[in-house]
Amino acid sequence: MTRALKAISAAGLLAALLSTLPARAEPAVELPTRKAGLWELSMLPAGETTPNMTMQHCTDESTDKQMSSSFSPMAKSACSKNETVKTATGYSTDAVCSVAGIQTTSHSEITGDFNAAYSVKITSHNESAPAGVPSDTAMTLQAKWLGACKADQKPGDIMMPGGFKMNIKDVEKLKGLLPR
Repeated sequence: MTRALKAISAAGLLAALLSTLPARAEPAVELPTRKAGLWELSMLPAGETTPNMTMQHCTDESTDKQMSSSFSPMAKSACSKNETVKTATGYSTDAVCSVAGIQTTSHSEITGDFNAAYSVKITSHNESAPAGVPSDTAMTLQAKWLGACKADQKPGDIMMPGGFKMNIKDVEKLKGLLPR
């Protein structure tokens, strides 16, 4: 995978993750903290049974809380709308975000158990998608807890396909690399 493709994939992942962060408007609805350890995250395009991207995320309680609090100001700067509500089956999020110059409107339905497995069904529309990129997408993020993080991993580490590794805590550094 080329560096450009990795950056685009990371930007897409970032946009998807931003859209699932709870909004900080009153009254605040917060997603439960995930169980500490190693989570496998698989992205499945609508109608597919084989993931198009699978990654692993090492987390702990502090990192998970930081993702929904410290990263929220970043989400506010990237997202003009980010509303999360509790539903009968889990949570629902509606967001309008701009990452790498692409404005995306998304709707997410989150269900499952944040201790063992959960899924996020995401539909999105890109206002200014580059040529060759579909303007409407639907995908499901499936997450399952694998156990303790590996010895060489620290909370926040995301292991992407092909061995590419980044730490979600370094996301502020990535923002400076993305075109506006």
